[in-house]
Amino acid sequence: MSGLVRNNKAIIDWLLSGDVAVQYQTMRDLLGEDQVQLQNRISTEGWGKHYLAARNLDGGWGDTFYKPFWTSTHYTLLELKRLQIAPTTPGLLETIVPIAERQISRDGGLGDTVGCRKSDVCVNGMFLTYACYFRIPEALTRSIVDFLLSQKMKDGGFNCMSNRSGAVHSSLHSTLSVLEGFLEYRRAGYSYRQGEIKVAVDSSQEFILKHRFFRSDRTGAVINPDFLKMPYPQYWRYNVLKALDYFRDACVPFDPRMKDALSDIAARRRADGKWPRQAALPGKVHFVMEPPRGPSRWNTLIALRVAKVYATSA
Repeated sequence: MSGLVRNNKAIIDWLLSGDVAVQYQTMRDLLGEDQVQLQNRISTEGWGKHYLAARNLDGGWGDTFYKPFWTSTHYTLLELKRLQIAPTTPGLLETIVPIAERQISRDGGLGDTVGCRKSDVCVNGMFLTYACYFRIPEALTRSIVDFLLSQKMKDGGFNCMSNRSGAVHSSLHSTLSVLEGFLEYRRAGYSYRQGEIKVAVDSSQEFILKHRFFRSDRTGAVINPDFLKMPYPQYWRYNVLKALDYFRDACVPFDPRMKDALSDIAARRRADGKWPRQAALPGKVHFVMEPPRGPSRWNTLIALRVAKVYATSA
């Protein structure tokens, strides 16, 4: 039994008493046991079942692909991916493919509405995150990859306003969304423009590291206090814990510039050894996963798996 598991046994038992999605990821990421039977239960129990039960007759959710925000098809598919519902769950790929076929914008990216003129970098990054997880045919990702690579900024990252209002500095929100999308794209084994994607991934990771995850690269000041909060679900919003979890998932080695972010996450641990769930992001939701301001199994799981990889190095 590893030191992290031994020292947090009561917390891990608490995680294992939660929703089956948390059970599955706790077993896989903290205990090293990828139990397929647990993953297969996500579609028939708890949060996964609730999401699937909210589907419309056409297979989507909400009013349209992107509206209303948190109950739309887009954000529901993103959350199903984050639950780690089985990629082969019936009907999900069949919902995703028509979106990719009909919603390509004039600039080649995926539009948040049919026929829109300019697509959104963040939406395209998030779309790749779940579409590649559910193994969309590679050919349907190519124009999206072309669009995203065309939007890489000189400072190494991405900004969803680059093609809209002429932004000249990358955004942590957008950069992380694209990194998560490219991670799933590469994990799926797709080959199109892989060399250029690797260059973009390396420069985007460096952009986040250069900012020490939440600090100005010029003054060292906190860029946005919200980056240090830990709501869940996170949707498109950037925060330090979410970014560290990406670096862990992408197997990025420890970098000393992670220290400030790791220290901040450690300092937010409650006296009972759990991490809090802060106020939810405003907007209609399908259901409430965890009550606000209490202990959060999601944030505790994520913080512990980040600590498992990086805390000893820090």
